[in-house]
Amino acid sequence: MSKLIKERDFIHLIAYSDGLMPAFERRNSFCNGIKWIKLSTFLIIMEVFNIANKKNDLLINEQIKASNVLVIGPNGEQVGVKSLRDALTLSSYANLDLVLMNPNSDPPVCKVMDYNKFRYEKNKKEKEALKRQKANMSETKEFRLSSVIDVGDFETKLKQVTKYLQKGDKIKVTIRFKGRQMAHTELGEEVMTRFAERLSSIAEVSDKPNLDGRTMTMLLTPKK
Repeated sequence: MSKLIKERDFIHLIAYSDGLMPAFERRNSFCNGIKWIKLSTFLIIMEVFNIANKKNDLLINEQIKASNVLVIGPNGEQVGVKSLRDALTLSSYANLDLVLMNPNSDPPVCKVMDYNKFRYEKNKKEKEALKRQKANMSETKEFRLSSVIDVGDFETKLKQVTKYLQKGDKIKVTIRFKGRQMAHTELGEEVMTRFAERLSSIAEVSDKPNLDGRTMTMLLTPKK
């Protein structure tokens, strides 16, 4: 069933519950509401059982025990204080959930919404915030190589750098050229390129090898 709200239908039912509609219109609205309730009751019950054991989730639908609640509509409109039964009828008619947002107020505040969508968007925001937090906490570690580095030292540096990259840290790779090594700086660049290629599965080159005086630098950042 579609989760899209027909605002006029929701307002129509509110008017019914407040006794503002003529009798024949209330009767027609009630019949239409019953059809929606029958179709959605099973789905609502299944959702309740699926989330009952999850911590930190909001109470929804039949999990709510308050006698009366202040209802906020799906578009943020204040519907008013309703009995729990009437509030559940409104949410069922709209094919949405009644979610307890503030249990400590008097009366408790509930909102009519698509709870699965609400949880998805909330989890998405929390993950994005965590990523930003990790990015802000990342450090830049410096590792020095040599244009004439041997195989053993090369492999050792790779293992050390891999651990820091997996933790989310950036890596600044440097090579300091001494004496006649300045005549063959391309050897240092070859070492850096080979180093980056071995780490290509977990890191990308943010700054390519650049020679400044006698020092060549390269910056590696973890792949997202």
